[in-house]
Amino acid sequence: MTTLAGAGPATDAQRFSLRAFVERLVALGECEVHDAPIDLVDVGERLDGNPKAVWFRNAGGAELVGNVMGSRKRLALALESNENDIGEAMRARLTKRFAPVEVSSADAPVHEVVHLGMEADLTSLPVHLQHALDGAPYISASIDYAIDKATGWTNIGCRRIMLRTPTTAGIDLNAPSDLRAMYAAATARGEMLEVAYTVGSHPLDFMAAMAAAEPCDELDVLGAMRGGPVPVVKCKTIGVYVPADAELVLEGYLDERGLVEPEGPYGEYVGYYGAMKRNPVFHLTAITSRRNPLFQTVTIGGRWLGRTDTSQLGSIKTEASVGAILRLAVREPGAVHATASSGGMYNVRVAMRQRYPGEARNAIAAVFASTADVKHVFVVDEDIDVYDDAQIDWALATRFQADRDLVVDSGFRAVPLDPSLDGKRVGAKAGFDLTKPFGKGNSMEYMVPTAPVFGPAGKRSVVDVLTDGPCTFLELMEASGSRDGREVVRALAPLYDEHRLARLDDGRYSLVAAPKS
Repeated sequence: MTTLAGAGPATDAQRFSLRAFVERLVALGECEVHDAPIDLVDVGERLDGNPKAVWFRNAGGAELVGNVMGSRKRLALALESNENDIGEAMRARLTKRFAPVEVSSADAPVHEVVHLGMEADLTSLPVHLQHALDGAPYISASIDYAIDKATGWTNIGCRRIMLRTPTTAGIDLNAPSDLRAMYAAATARGEMLEVAYTVGSHPLDFMAAMAAAEPCDELDVLGAMRGGPVPVVKCKTIGVYVPADAELVLEGYLDERGLVEPEGPYGEYVGYYGAMKRNPVFHLTAITSRRNPLFQTVTIGGRWLGRTDTSQLGSIKTEASVGAILRLAVREPGAVHATASSGGMYNVRVAMRQRYPGEARNAIAAVFASTADVKHVFVVDEDIDVYDDAQIDWALATRFQADRDLVVDSGFRAVPLDPSLDGKRVGAKAGFDLTKPFGKGNSMEYMVPTAPVFGPAGKRSVVDVLTDGPCTFLELMEASGSRDGREVVRALAPLYDEHRLARLDDGRYSLVAAPKS
């Protein structure tokens, strides 16, 4: 890690601070502000299903903000992108990495206030009970930083923290992850694993923590998402480096006993409760923070998944991963959308222009094999807006035959939290080919009706126009100058009577020779 000569906190410390981003949301009308004191037990209800972020000036005696990333619009603001290009914007940022730069503790805003040892108390933080049946209050907006002993690289991820005592907590480490592998290696050596958690981070930091990247020092990935080197500072009690501009940091270690302590239940991102698990215990050794930290919570689970932080973050992660693999599998992939209402990963829509027969199936197979945990893939033509539920419904209704266009296979790795698995570790995937039959895209039965638009008007008779060749009714109106149409009907009447009018298969009118008397 290199040191930035003469580094100071003023510019970078504010540019990617959570407070600065939330203030921007307030100015744009994307964040509610509540000045009145609120009990922590009431915070969850204020956030549940709320389409906006919510900033509580006094929640349990502290400032707390939630639902910051609970909409696609707010994530687009963080990425400086438009809402439909969010996944692509994320993927583009990840192509250019930046190594972090170390700043001194004196220059790190997150070290303005330091509590060590027994002075560090998890219950001093405004940690609220999020769901009615949760096992305890949870810190849900934590990003973990730990060093892989095998490589020396920093690993970054998102995991929840269940308060256990003022100095210990349960950490969800059941799902396969780099951190779980690092912890397993540590416990096999009989060692604890040092880990630090930031609480109160810019949305770009969460995107970096969730990004699917090849093995590397993930502080570089954090720099990629921010578009430049991240100022980092060494923790006070452990040898881990964290962003110097975070709101708050929890320092400590996971003890060497392994997955031994009950943790849960908890309202999960799939919209249901997760069962009790056995997880490691985190031991707190320090809390450092800004002078006036803005504590953060994220919304997870519940009936309105599309308005939760976790589903929206999962959506853009899935879109970035799927978009990357589709570029290798098919020639012209278009838009990709993972619906937040499906948890941000289970239902994915892909728009594409088929150049060759079978490319829609190739797209389905590619998404099945991607790193994203997708269950259902819907492939549509490029004329369908993948962000519009009604258009997807229309394509499913009119371009799909189950015995021809449904692709089903089983035995895929699955996310255990999916209750439909009924306890299994592998599951099925389904692909829906909602594209028009190849080569029939321009046929009449797949042509979308549009309102008539009157072109340049002429003054010719209907007979003269038809003498030049077949015409649609609108073309007859334009050529004869009729903006009404009834004049054309009257002009066609004698041609019908004389049996001189024919209709082609495409609906155009055509003159035929007059029958012999």
